[in-house]
Amino acid sequence: MPTDAAQRSRSRLQLSLIVGVGLGSTGYIGAITVATIVAKELSGGSAFAGLPGAAIVLGSATASQLLSRFMVRYGRRAGLTLGYGIGAVGAVGAGLAVILGSFPLFLIGTVLMGCANASNQLSRYTAADMYDETKRATAIGFVVWGSTLGAVVGPNLVTVAGNAAEGLSLPRLAGAYGVPILFVAAAALLTLLTLRPDPASLAPSTRAEAAGSGASVGEIIARPRVFAAIVALVAGQVVMVLVMTMTPLHMTEHGHGLDAVGLVISGHTFGMFALSPLSGRLASRFGTPLVIAAGLAVLAFSSVLAAVAPPDGGAMLFAALFLLGWGWNLGFVAGSALLTEGLSVNERTRLQGITDALIWSSAAAAALGSGVVVAVANYTTLGLLGAVLILLPVWAMLRGRRELRHTSPVEISAPEVPLD
Repeated sequence: MPTDAAQRSRSRLQLSLIVGVGLGSTGYIGAITVATIVAKELSGGSAFAGLPGAAIVLGSATASQLLSRFMVRYGRRAGLTLGYGIGAVGAVGAGLAVILGSFPLFLIGTVLMGCANASNQLSRYTAADMYDETKRATAIGFVVWGSTLGAVVGPNLVTVAGNAAEGLSLPRLAGAYGVPILFVAAAALLTLLTLRPDPASLAPSTRAEAAGSGASVGEIIARPRVFAAIVALVAGQVVMVLVMTMTPLHMTEHGHGLDAVGLVISGHTFGMFALSPLSGRLASRFGTPLVIAAGLAVLAFSSVLAAVAPPDGGAMLFAALFLLGWGWNLGFVAGSALLTEGLSVNERTRLQGITDALIWSSAAAAALGSGVVVAVANYTTLGLLGAVLILLPVWAMLRGRRELRHTSPVEISAPEVPLD
């Protein structure tokens, strides 16, 4: 394909991915906004209110692996469409569960909605497929930025959907699931119709990537650059979830109202997504290892800042949670880009699903563990623990520092073999 035509195709496909992630995240975040409320109502108490969160994470982790394997054989478009489609079906099931009063059906629907989140997350790698290594971080940053729409719009649409459901004599909470039904289904339809040709077919090849021979997953993970990327992604997720999960409870227990809690969490969400294009530009300009290191430093600093913030220190907590989100974003964008470097398409597609499964599994463990740490000790201890955990990715990066100095391969003209 001529260079100009290929670039136009890349721009069009990237826009499709950004809009798809925006639609998918709007539906996903709208669903989790009311999940605990629905669980309490259907189960008859608070004991099982946390199950939907665990269920959707389980669905995300499992789907990440299964969809990545599916993509190796059938391509990115088919895999992303399948994930969004199953997620929309899950939203229908969750809505029906509210109408029927069935808690088991609600949990099954919630697990299936995790597939939509998996497609959202794998979309960033799909964007990276279209570019050489010097531009992948920027492409990933723009796609991650698409989630900003969901973070801002998703929770606000729940009220509108609930009002519409009441107008149709349906339960208000059932109406809330109209948001993921419509938006996730729209993401599936958009992906199916517009993500052509397969993004991998537009990728210029490099000598290092062309040499990729389909090594086993264990052999790939043992490579120092890959190992460092995975540890940084997982540790960043754990630290972010540890501190973020308990902050609302910490604030309300010390006299802050819901308006203050909402402001702090909004600042955190803004840091997580809105600055993604900047994170991608920085990684493309200065290299992924340096930006990962910067993200780890910001995460450590923000964790300590949250730990030492006085109980009435709303402004300090706002700064801490904003920086926590941005530190995570720096590591997430740059780490995802590092995970694409020096690997063939099939190698990195398999690896990316496994990595996302680890990320989401660790997020579930961190969310559960954060409550235990606060119950046994306190919020200050939680923040300091987050800072200490940053030593793990620092060790992984120091261990592979020689390989991390590797510069991007020189582009060659031979086309990379697309996914079948």
